[in-house]
Amino acid sequence: MRLRGIFSTTQRFSSARHITNVIVVGGGHAGCEAAAAAARCGVSTVLLTHKIDSIGEMSCNPSFGGIGKGHLIREVDALDGVCGRICDQSAITYQALNRGSGPAVIGLRAQIDRQLYKRNMQKEILDETPNLRVIEGAVEDLSYTERNGVVVANGVILSTGEKLAADAIVITTGTFLGGEIFLGTKRWPAGRIGDKSSIGLPKTFKKLGLQLGRLRTGTPPRLIMSTIDFSQFQRMPPDEEPIPFSFLTEQPAISTEKQLPTYLGYTNERVGEIVRRHLDRNEHVKSETTGPRYCPSLESKVIRFPNLQHRLFLEHEGLHSNLIYPQGMSMTCEESAQLDIMRSIPGLEKVEIAQPGYGVQYDFVNPKQLRPTLELKSVNGLFLAGQINGTTGYEEAASQGILAGINAAARAKGIDGLTIKRTQGYLGVLIDDLTSLGTNEPYRMFTSRAECRLYLRPDNADIRLTEAGHKLGAISAKRWGHYTDLKNSLSEATNQLQMTTMSLSKWASLIPRLEESVKIRGKVLSAYEMIHRHSVTFKELVTALASFANLSNKKKLEERIRIEGSYATQRERMQNKLLEIERESATMIPDDVNYERMLGMSDECAEKLDRMRPGTLAAATRIPGITPEAITVLLRYLKKETPLSTV
Repeated sequence: MRLRGIFSTTQRFSSARHITNVIVVGGGHAGCEAAAAAARCGVSTVLLTHKIDSIGEMSCNPSFGGIGKGHLIREVDALDGVCGRICDQSAITYQALNRGSGPAVIGLRAQIDRQLYKRNMQKEILDETPNLRVIEGAVEDLSYTERNGVVVANGVILSTGEKLAADAIVITTGTFLGGEIFLGTKRWPAGRIGDKSSIGLPKTFKKLGLQLGRLRTGTPPRLIMSTIDFSQFQRMPPDEEPIPFSFLTEQPAISTEKQLPTYLGYTNERVGEIVRRHLDRNEHVKSETTGPRYCPSLESKVIRFPNLQHRLFLEHEGLHSNLIYPQGMSMTCEESAQLDIMRSIPGLEKVEIAQPGYGVQYDFVNPKQLRPTLELKSVNGLFLAGQINGTTGYEEAASQGILAGINAAARAKGIDGLTIKRTQGYLGVLIDDLTSLGTNEPYRMFTSRAECRLYLRPDNADIRLTEAGHKLGAISAKRWGHYTDLKNSLSEATNQLQMTTMSLSKWASLIPRLEESVKIRGKVLSAYEMIHRHSVTFKELVTALASFANLSNKKKLEERIRIEGSYATQRERMQNKLLEIERESATMIPDDVNYERMLGMSDECAEKLDRMRPGTLAAATRIPGITPEAITVLLRYLKKETPLSTV
């Protein structure tokens, strides 16, 4: 039986008994993906959340995607996750980042209408996902057994005292685990404004012997749009040709003509002065808890870079919302100071604040205690996903959620779960970084973290991951049909193009525009090579040769073939580089090596290597954010400066 909305736990679960296969705790991005994934796998699933009305809430920024993060959304979508499709139903601005650097590292990104996203996600979770029920309630404790040193989770205990039993449990508490909000000198228990924090679960985790840490994050004030002079900011229009997140999306729900722009502005010295003047009354900043390195608060930026102007982006919170989100202006100083700061920026002189920015500090579990399936090593049947594992961002949370949900369903079925390697996906990079090295700061995904980024592109996420998800039952019939049709078409077209070969002079005679660009007349190339080497289009091939008539109006297919062909050589070089690193992985690194002396080593990689001091090349490769280029620079240096030795 599938129920929409709340049903009384007192009436239905008055005693502890088996009610479901999988319980997911938390209705945020990780929880929604975990619950939907487990249900798709064919097991009975319950999503437990404090408030059903908050399912799908975008707690901080009104956007999805970015550098590396867009890759994660495509991979979630390839595993038939929900966030990519819901984004495309709710996006009000598509602005892909890094377009000029090529398809491998493009940052798919969109601004989202908060209310539309929430409404569409709730419709998906509450009304359109078989095998899934939603219960409103607070989890106070876990139920587990211990026998012969093996701990097995078997249910949750609600604040009402009722126990709900299950074969597997996924915890996705976000910032609610021991969450505490900071605003100036004020602080109070909460996971976000208006919502209670989870107090019981941290005690349970400590009782289980888990190692916990503390992290912090923050959000900017929300501005009233009608009080802003947008003429003082640089207008940034939506992309003319938006790139959807989901492979199933033909066209975004909101047309480009109706999408809204973003506005770019900068802080100034006056802003810095106000921030510095209020630092002694800012408990969040004074705390020693670590915040996000790559999404710092305004206070952190002013402290670290006192003489710089800092960018801010004014983003609409919805098509019909009067609120503006000032991206890049996260702050936790008292409300009066926030108003002074915002009004010091040209164009915001008369701005009014609808809600002040604030900081959140919360507990997380050291992710080194997790298996690659996101199941705890010390507690069978207990999975963790999202910010509870030390990550930051909707995308990182959603990708962990879908993996945890699939694997919780596998645990309930008694079968092996899904493990994704670093060479298979950004999700594999994310999980390997967390479980191998842990984290001492909120972890964020970047393309630089992926050694195989020329292969792990957004355009081929389905080819890389959909079949793996299908083996565990996580792929719906609709998705599988779409994927198999695409894969067959891609294979047939590629074979057809590769089998058609002729000299460049012959190609030029068939496609006249090539006359001036083609230099080497005698060279023989296939139609496949002509597409990515000489930008020949399907339309030109169809016009030139009747045998290609089947490729008419196949724009998406053409784009994928062009991208795949253009990266073939670079990918081969990358694979050779990885093989070299693998051969030399046992090379020892001297304790006193100076990373800053290495020609070609980036400042960030040098800083991380200096801090971590890996003993071998293999250990260096596993440090989050250390690129293949950095490893190559290190290996070259070791060969030149030190006599090589291996362990």
